[in-house]
Amino acid sequence: MGTYDIAVFGAYGHTGRFVVEELRERGFGVLAVGRDEARLRDLPWPDLEVRQASVGDPASLDRAFAGADAVINAAGPFADTAAPVIEAALRAGVPYLDVAAELEANIDTFAQFGDRAGGAIVIPAMAFFGGLGDLMVTAAMGEWTSADEAHIAYGLSSWHPTEGTRAAGRVSRERRQGQRIRFSGGRIEYRDDALPASDWDFPAPLGTRAVLGEFSMADVVTVPRHLAIPEVTTYMTTNAAREVVTPETPSPPAGGPSSQTFVVDVVVRSGGAERRITAQGRDIYAITAPLVVEAVQRVLDGRTKATGVVSAGEVFDAADFLAALAPRVTVTG
Repeated sequence: MGTYDIAVFGAYGHTGRFVVEELRERGFGVLAVGRDEARLRDLPWPDLEVRQASVGDPASLDRAFAGADAVINAAGPFADTAAPVIEAALRAGVPYLDVAAELEANIDTFAQFGDRAGGAIVIPAMAFFGGLGDLMVTAAMGEWTSADEAHIAYGLSSWHPTEGTRAAGRVSRERRQGQRIRFSGGRIEYRDDALPASDWDFPAPLGTRAVLGEFSMADVVTVPRHLAIPEVTTYMTTNAAREVVTPETPSPPAGGPSSQTFVVDVVVRSGGAERRITAQGRDIYAITAPLVVEAVQRVLDGRTKATGVVSAGEVFDAADFLAALAPRVTVTG
């Protein structure tokens, strides 16, 4: 494991720091890459190899990724960074993974690179939103080859957004021209109406909570890429949905996982049968680090089932991957 060197683009961002720390704890070498060299050198690991690069300078990305065994992109907005960093990873001949929760960026990655990745591995949305939900739905499906519907409900105790989350939200709203996205009838739809409100019965201790339905996250892109499910719906607890768009909501604390807790409750239905799986843990930003680092470890070890532009449940053994997240994520069902 220690022989692998991983380039982390956006290493000084909130999530990027968690990713660097997780890589170091697992014995990986880390190449800290970003636009601002001063911020890279301010990272709390003085032995890190620092490489300045920007998406507007392809040659700088080539220099930054030289010698890397894989690239993790943790720098948003991914609408700006994903394509240039993927291009550079493909030129370097190494796997690419990102932690993008931006639906548009994920849609773009599958559309733009699906026919170009060849035998390379490109995994977008290998994060709390997109990756975890996709793994859970895949695990719940088991031997089913299709299902009628999948529901992914997010119960967050709070949501203090990072500056990256706020920036990504602004980019998404601009690209959609204020519309919202849902996945229904086997396709992405853009709508102008309000999100439907309802209640969701989360397992104890959370219990029944008010949620907004069709609060679409990256799961509506990753899940349908490889699973025959024509209706994929995500839900968000109303308190968290309100906080993430409120300008006065403070950013999450720096320096370690926050006190925020989460419950992700997945229900898959086929005919009259229903399957349910639940995951619980702490801090949606911090938990992205073990998700993407476990993924890069499996890619480099050859524990994969597909190549090209792939989602988490498509390329990994979903049940085994979820089990590997313990004890930081508790999965039941």
